[in-house]
Amino acid sequence: MEFSTSISDNMNYLNNKLDVDANFDIVHRTFYVGDKLACLYCIEGFTKNDVWQKLMEDFSSLTPEDMLIDVQEFSKKHFPYTQVSLVKDEFTMIKNLLSGLSCLFIDGYDKCLVVDSRNYPTRSVSEPEKDKVLRGSRDGFVETLTFNTALIRRRIRDPKLTIEITNAGESSHTDIAICYFKGRVDEKLLEKIKELIKTVKVDALTMNQESLAECIYPHKWFNPFPKFKYSERPDTTAASLLEGNIVIMVDNSPSAMILPSSVFDIIEEADDYYFPPVTGTYLRLSRFLISILTLFLTPTWLLFMQNSDMIPSWLQFIKLSEIPQVPLLFQLLIFEFAIDGLRLAAVNTPSMLTTPLSVIAGIVLGEYSVKSGWFNSETMLYMSFVTVANYTQSSFELGYAFKFMRMIMLITTAMFNVWGFVGGVLLTVCAVVFNKTIAGKSYIYPLIPFQLSELKKRLFRGRLPHKAK
Repeated sequence: MEFSTSISDNMNYLNNKLDVDANFDIVHRTFYVGDKLACLYCIEGFTKNDVWQKLMEDFSSLTPEDMLIDVQEFSKKHFPYTQVSLVKDEFTMIKNLLSGLSCLFIDGYDKCLVVDSRNYPTRSVSEPEKDKVLRGSRDGFVETLTFNTALIRRRIRDPKLTIEITNAGESSHTDIAICYFKGRVDEKLLEKIKELIKTVKVDALTMNQESLAECIYPHKWFNPFPKFKYSERPDTTAASLLEGNIVIMVDNSPSAMILPSSVFDIIEEADDYYFPPVTGTYLRLSRFLISILTLFLTPTWLLFMQNSDMIPSWLQFIKLSEIPQVPLLFQLLIFEFAIDGLRLAAVNTPSMLTTPLSVIAGIVLGEYSVKSGWFNSETMLYMSFVTVANYTQSSFELGYAFKFMRMIMLITTAMFNVWGFVGGVLLTVCAVVFNKTIAGKSYIYPLIPFQLSELKKRLFRGRLPHKAK
């Protein structure tokens, strides 16, 4: 529906459509601009009151002669504000209003003046809890999209950086920003991503980025290895854009979705680049090796315990010091589930109770679980290492992928011994090798297809390139 020149008709329609009598936060106020009646619609809590106070002071000085112009000329001559647009249809106007923009109607004009005077509630910019660094920037993304894009613009001051805005969700109309660097981005992949977002048919992005990720990449849901890299750090996001990646940011989500991403991209961290090349290489290789250890440590130990004759003489100390009362497989699986239970409990525990409850949990679960015969001390040692080592890389998704594959290897090893271990390893390798990025390329490039020069860059932190003057 298009608006008419009669403000009373427009107000009657919108008051009924928006149900302004029932919605206390939808504010509508009438006043005069020159000799014409005007009506302002806005959302309480989203609008900068001082902006409209100043605008109304300017409107009060207008005379009837000043209003003898069309709405286009009025917005240019008598509207002292930068972000003003004209909207003719009610669908666009309502979507803008519910997004936080203010909408002004003036009698005699068949268009609505949409003013971006938003003031979203937001928390202050601070370092992300998960993506912390030993050295480097201490700022992180927040839940407000415009703040997040500003943090990227602050780092890349180049007109080739493009940030396009779109939305998805028939009810939520959630804002989505697509960021890329012209000249470096894969144009075919960019068009594919835009088309996928346009064709998303959901009522609302209730889980923000995860909802969008499941919509644009619905294939191979059973493969636990992540298809996207998530980062709450503006510096990491800016570096990815400069490398030619595409970044998708969703309003109300304090992280960026980086694609396409291989397993090497996901394991990388900002600390690799905030230290000299030797230190950065050490940190990167350590993280790679520890990630592999978390995957294979407990299944390999279980295999050795089931075949003690396979243990070499220099590894005899890994044998059990006591006969297990509970089968080792059940001990390891119970620990896998118990660790997630403790993690969930820690998330929901008030901060003031974290320390005393941690002490109690350490005493009860540590000492008495061994004394009661439920667990062997060796089992607790290896599972403790796996639990702590999982936090060496920041991706929760990759950590849980390793966890699921480790549990599968434990079960197959317990059931089929050596062949079960080999089968579990092959299944894990296939899950990684046959996984694809959203661009359809290999998940473990540059291993497959093999490219030595790129593999060296992934494993070893070199010096940053410098352009000659």
